[in-house]
Amino acid sequence: MTTYHRGEVAVQNRAGLREPAEFSRGALGNTVPDVAAAFLAEQPFVILGAADLTGRLWATQLTGAPGFLRAPQPQVLTLDALPFPEDPLADALTGPASSAVPVRTGMIAIEPATRRRMRMNGRALRQGAGLRVELDQVVANCPKYLQKRSRQAPALRSAPHTRTATDGTALTPAQQQTVTTADTFFIATASLQGDADASHRGGNPGFVEVLSPTLLRWPDYTGNSMFLTLGNLAVNPAAGLVFPNWETGSLLHLSGTARTDWDTRASAPIPGAQRLVEFTVEAVREISHASPLRWSAPTYSRFNPPTR
Repeated sequence: MTTYHRGEVAVQNRAGLREPAEFSRGALGNTVPDVAAAFLAEQPFVILGAADLTGRLWATQLTGAPGFLRAPQPQVLTLDALPFPEDPLADALTGPASSAVPVRTGMIAIEPATRRRMRMNGRALRQGAGLRVELDQVVANCPKYLQKRSRQAPALRSAPHTRTATDGTALTPAQQQTVTTADTFFIATASLQGDADASHRGGNPGFVEVLSPTLLRWPDYTGNSMFLTLGNLAVNPAAGLVFPNWETGSLLHLSGTARTDWDTRASAPIPGAQRLVEFTVEAVREISHASPLRWSAPTYSRFNPPTR
């Protein structure tokens, strides 16, 4: 899709950025260029957003050795990986219907060491031990607010850690600490028609506030003016978040609804905030040792506004 839907246009107009959004539309395509295909083939993980079998949106992470993510054709992406059983999207992407009924999927691949990233949206089908995604939208993204990290070799252990999953409907104190110290999370949203998208949000630790065990808030900083995420939220409030622990490989998955707060009196005290987004937590799944990848401490983006 190389055009904006009505939610995106409405947000662009409200923000007074319709003209810059039209300029940015040149970054929207539906094919993977050769240079982007080479970039994808080097990545060891991709973030994926989709709805589970009940319609609830989640964001998750799939990993593999470089080469597991490929673009064999300009409008096709293949992933040699599937969610493990504890993953909130496991049933949707690996269940009996997953090889017959496409799952609308949003993806974002990032390379922390270079701050490069790329978004891809389409329809995923189970294909053997992996996924095949027919692409509808490919988006080139700028590196703003991405923290720089280098991949680290995992420490040698006498035995592998056991993966465990914990469910809830509100954030525990420890999970609140995970959120308030995070410098990165990923958000899955969908259009009114259900077309999914996955995007990145970053900032200095503290940029995400915990207002209560079931309510989060973060600033929306200056971006590319396309408003793909906020445009989806304008017509469909469903959203899924995932907070990765870069040191341990654990993932904190949240699902719920989000809304944009346009009140300048609320955003004015927060450095860099153009507007605010509030997220209501409805479901929590925390999975320990979900990823085998380990990363260095971050070098924060020079674009990150200070936090209060």
